[in-house]
Amino acid sequence: MYFTDRIDAGRQLAARLTGLRAPDAVVLGLPRGGVPVAAEVADALGAPLDICLVRKLGVPYQPELAMGAIGENGVRVLNDQVIAQAGITARDLALVEDRERTVLAERARRYRGDQAPADLTGRTAVVVDDGFATGATALAACQVVRARGADRIVLAVPVAPAGWTARVSGVADDTYCVHEPELFYAIGQFYRDFGQTTDEEVVAALRPRRGVPDTDTEVRIPLGAGGAGEPEVGGHLTVPAGATGVVLFAHGSGSSRHSPRNRAVAATLNRAGLGTLLFDLLTEDEAADRNNVFDTPLLALRLRRATDWLAGRPGTDGLNTGYFGASTGAAAALWAAAESGDRVAAVVSRGGRPDLAGERLPEVAAPTLLIVGGADPQVLDLNRRAEAMLRCEHRLVTVPGAGHLFEEPGTLERVGELAADWFAARL
Repeated sequence: MYFTDRIDAGRQLAARLTGLRAPDAVVLGLPRGGVPVAAEVADALGAPLDICLVRKLGVPYQPELAMGAIGENGVRVLNDQVIAQAGITARDLALVEDRERTVLAERARRYRGDQAPADLTGRTAVVVDDGFATGATALAACQVVRARGADRIVLAVPVAPAGWTARVSGVADDTYCVHEPELFYAIGQFYRDFGQTTDEEVVAALRPRRGVPDTDTEVRIPLGAGGAGEPEVGGHLTVPAGATGVVLFAHGSGSSRHSPRNRAVAATLNRAGLGTLLFDLLTEDEAADRNNVFDTPLLALRLRRATDWLAGRPGTDGLNTGYFGASTGAAAALWAAAESGDRVAAVVSRGGRPDLAGERLPEVAAPTLLIVGGADPQVLDLNRRAEAMLRCEHRLVTVPGAGHLFEEPGTLERVGELAADWFAARL
């Protein structure tokens, strides 16, 4: 077993594809299972995400035998040898194609709504699926993508049987795979969670996405009140095109801006059209003193100064602001929100320690969402007590089966969904 779930597979695959980061790249997921994998790849490459809809044209009396495939924009790829050997007439072909085009159009409407397919002309198309078994769909997808005008086709999958690249020779220009085991029975054997991807999950990955971020860069944030020589910390700022707000992340003790859990939630917010700023609350020297790590007023001050810096930065000035705090960072987020009045539009706490901001909780005005793991009883009790002290709009949500770190399959994804919904409605 190599992957926890498709999200994990996507992240592992994305780590192999960093060299593909280019302005002309577009990532195409194969519905349905390939889409959550492709979403992680698109995030890593800073590329737009779309789907590649393909329908096989099966021989009428032997549907499993493909005589061709169709894609959007009227694209059709035929296997003339099969058509001739099977004795397929023009009428036979037209009947099958009409039927499959009806299904193709219905799925396009279901997944994209009114959004048009990505223009692939002259671009690098990264075709992604959750695995490669027979390869029939992936091969058809590459052929359709080529017919749609892609200049370069990259086929990328988390897992495939040894020797799989020979099957796609001449169809894909480049191939990438994380694992190529000798013993290969089915794609699902390499996933702990290989549950069926739903139509709703595909839509959620596609519809909110605004495309390539306007800003996706490492930044330096001043921590002082101004003047030369003031301390700075590192951060990563991502602002999708058309973003309606920016969420600042306050990490927990012992963590940093590189927290994989916060990065995962941030990626979900980015797909929902929200900007994110992940940054260090302390310098390296300051973080070495454990007293600073639990100094909620100090951490809250740093969060407010980062908010001031963001408000004065071209491209983010004028955008609404939200706070996402994890563990002890949630206390800093609540404390900073209490001191910022209506400058902060919403707060989300993941497995938070609101008790560390107890004296300031009644002063929080921003709508606050408290997310706690159902298998984290001590923190759940602390959040229930904090809920009684909040005077603002608030909600406490438990994620069944989740521990304090939300490491269980699907639990962190649920946090991202809840946070995205909360922020999107208020930013």
